[in-house]
Amino acid sequence: MSVFDVHESERPNAPTVLLSSGLGGTAGYWAPQLAALKQRYRVVTYDQAGTGRNKCRLPDDHSIAAMGDEILAVMDATQTDKAHIVGHALGGLAGLETAIRHPDRLRSLTVVNGWAAAHAHTRRCFELRLMLLKHEGPAAYVRAQPIFLYPADWLAKNAERAAQEEAHGLAGFQGADTLRRRIAALLAFDATPHLATIRVPTLIAAARDDVLVPCSMSEQLASALPGATLDIAPWGAHAVNVTQPDAFNTMLLGFLDSLSR
Repeated sequence: MSVFDVHESERPNAPTVLLSSGLGGTAGYWAPQLAALKQRYRVVTYDQAGTGRNKCRLPDDHSIAAMGDEILAVMDATQTDKAHIVGHALGGLAGLETAIRHPDRLRSLTVVNGWAAAHAHTRRCFELRLMLLKHEGPAAYVRAQPIFLYPADWLAKNAERAAQEEAHGLAGFQGADTLRRRIAALLAFDATPHLATIRVPTLIAAARDDVLVPCSMSEQLASALPGATLDIAPWGAHAVNVTQPDAFNTMLLGFLDSLSR
């Protein structure tokens, strides 16, 4: 069963923006975007299967296709015929899957620090994180996570916030088996053969200093998508919408508003 939140817009009959999180999977990841988006759009957020308020056992063959189906289930449950889908990393892959199989349900697609097929460096990062989880446990995994999400200088200046996030992440840890299945799903995903079929307006957003997903992957993804818009922030790392919320929100709203015009 889907667990979702609907944030009504300040404007009547506003189009819907559906926000799909990355590996963490929870709706709360998008807190820095809600106030800006709600001024002009109805916003739907949700906890992905196995995460947050939506704890459940995932099957061994859990996949990005299943996560795409979950997006459709959330849309149906919120009476959303069509939406602007915005996905971060894994959430962006689920968005790509939805655009490939159900383009009629999308007004547009935004993929933030995502990829068509996982880069060798990204695989190495996830393999290392899984080794930490296996040999040192959840506490070590959660403590290492900010290194892959944030710029070093931002992390140093926000040490208290990082400590709070660490405590929250450990308290709500999705579970080792769930995490392994979700990582296996994102590493197995390969949209490359289908990218040329995606015709919905698409924004590919990335950060130049992302240490988990090289921005070259976003560049390659954008070049393979007909008519895609590419925006690369010079700084902000993997969680650029968190570290650079104002710039990110301005960029995202500019893209969404341009489609309305």
